[in-house]
Amino acid sequence: MGDNSSADFSGYATKANVKCSDGKTISPLAFAHMDQMQLPLVYQHGHSDIGNVLGHAVLEARKDGVYAYGFFNGTKQGQDAREYVQHKDIKAMSIYANKLVMKGQTVVHGEIREVSLVLAGANPEAIIDYVQLKHSDDPGDVTVLDDEAVIHTGLEIEIVLDKKSEEPVIEHAAAGATVQDVLDTFDDDQREVLAIVVGQALAAKDAAIAQTAVEPKPDEKKPEEGVNPDDKKPEEGVVVHQEGTGSVTNVFEQADKNKIQHGDGVERHLVSHSDLKTIFEDAKKNGSLRTAVEGYALQHGIENIEALFPDPKTLNNTPDFNSRNMAWVQGVIDGTRKSPFARIKSITADITQDEARAKGYITGTYKKEEWYALTSRSTTPTTIYKKQKLDRDDIVDIVDLDVVAWLKAEMRLMIDEEIARAALVGDGREVDDEDKVKEPSASNVEGAGIRSIAHDNEFYSHKVTIPTNVVGDAVIEAVLRARPMYRGAGNPTAFMTEDVLTDLILVKDKMGRRLYPTQSELATALRVSNIVTVPVMENQQTDEGELLMILVNMSDYTFGADKGGALAMFDDFDIDYNQYKYLMETRLSGTLTKFKSALVFSRANGTEVTPAVPTFVSSTGVVTIVATTGVTYKNQETNATLSTGAQTALAAGATLSVVAVPNTGYYFPHNHDADWDFTRPLA
Repeated sequence: MGDNSSADFSGYATKANVKCSDGKTISPLAFAHMDQMQLPLVYQHGHSDIGNVLGHAVLEARKDGVYAYGFFNGTKQGQDAREYVQHKDIKAMSIYANKLVMKGQTVVHGEIREVSLVLAGANPEAIIDYVQLKHSDDPGDVTVLDDEAVIHTGLEIEIVLDKKSEEPVIEHAAAGATVQDVLDTFDDDQREVLAIVVGQALAAKDAAIAQTAVEPKPDEKKPEEGVNPDDKKPEEGVVVHQEGTGSVTNVFEQADKNKIQHGDGVERHLVSHSDLKTIFEDAKKNGSLRTAVEGYALQHGIENIEALFPDPKTLNNTPDFNSRNMAWVQGVIDGTRKSPFARIKSITADITQDEARAKGYITGTYKKEEWYALTSRSTTPTTIYKKQKLDRDDIVDIVDLDVVAWLKAEMRLMIDEEIARAALVGDGREVDDEDKVKEPSASNVEGAGIRSIAHDNEFYSHKVTIPTNVVGDAVIEAVLRARPMYRGAGNPTAFMTEDVLTDLILVKDKMGRRLYPTQSELATALRVSNIVTVPVMENQQTDEGELLMILVNMSDYTFGADKGGALAMFDDFDIDYNQYKYLMETRLSGTLTKFKSALVFSRANGTEVTPAVPTFVSSTGVVTIVATTGVTYKNQETNATLSTGAQTALAAGATLSVVAVPNTGYYFPHNHDADWDFTRPLA
């Protein structure tokens, strides 16, 4: 049976002979054949996304069910999950199984495919939740798969190992074991070996002094190599400590002394059985071998104690990327339509004219034909690539990680961001930059490249310009008033920067209470399905001004790529330069294909100004407004304008709420405080 002592947590994955809420029971032998098998550990059974993989679980077949030992991986999600389990925020797990075989009301056989951490429900009883398959051709048609199920035990995780200690562990100890765990496993022989190692380290400094300070005189006869001056030979099998003078001393002799007197007249440190016992006891008390040994060292004047401990270890085998937040990228790409043809043509018929309306008929009169115009646009592909090279010597010398796989992951990450950026706001490079991703102009009905939503033609991307000095709730109102112009599919997503999101979520009423305390409440107010923050939208400019927000359902945007233009990876070896070269590229087009399928909100150009904070003397209750060009200060409760200079003194306990608003043609920086409360203390 494997060693699961280093598991992060454990508990029953299934419980045998327990009747579930639907009357079914799991046989003790149903999953007995899964003993010692390793399976993925996921969150909420999210096996469709690799980001939900938290580590792995090892199963242990028992008479009363299947027990699971969970091991978290080193990813951020895995480490977060460890904290949740240790803090008991997550206390339950379940399994996903298929190929279930039923005998009456008893499950007698099945295959466990994954173990999942789950949020315990209000009624944590044992339950077998059979998988339902919905048919795409008829959403109302549902088939219940009676051989696949999610099975909950109704039990909480039993063991959460204490992994909080940051102390180093013995290099070959089980991963995750603490110092105390390791010490408890030592037998007497192992403790003696550790005593020898510590003793020799403590004596290292004095040994060096002895070798340099004591030199034999020329006429003195040196002792024979390895012979004691007292003609005493060490007993066979006894561990000895031998210095340059030839003296031999048993490190476990003189157990009641703290130092050893050698023949050269130099005293050396000795770690006795009693000293070692004291160190171990201190280590168990404070949970740190380092602290215990350092305490002993300070008592005996030992320097360079860090030599006893291992070198620092990296937490991850691969370097972390210092990158922008990429969470939005995959959502943009996954949400778009994919066409197997790189040349995309969209045709729109304008049936909003009166000539396209249905008409009434009077007997004997002439029937008139309807009339409407057709509008078409074509977009052809462009190539986007990432190229990199590595010296073969470097690849061979780097043994701690697969540098090639790591490099390819970086190339894919960056090319995905570039494609998503180009579709949303354009790549941002100047038109004459040779590295620019091609983007047809808004007026060009035929062109190669990826058309950005922010800069697309008004026919496809409706533009809304918000006055320069409009802030907060007025921006939300402008979004709502423009919503009738949206003709895209379903409920759109709002794309914006973190700073704009902060400005909107901090909107307050006259009482100083936030109108939209959460992001979801703000999304409801904006009438969007979700709010996604996009770092590359920062400081983006449109023809109208600073880009604030884009409302679009990405299903109205289409990427097209021929069979040979799909994203591909190429590598080659240059013999002359001993280098591996890597190329990742794709050839595709991208465009909105539906009339008025996006709303783009920009703030008109103006002058940026930062409001000065009013001064306040709490002892007198006087607030003084500092004159600032382009800024008006108001009483937030009454909306009355406050004049520059000292205001009427506040009564004891009274409060004045001041808010600054930009004048016409001016605007404040994003995410900047522009309201303050001043309260005079009670006497």
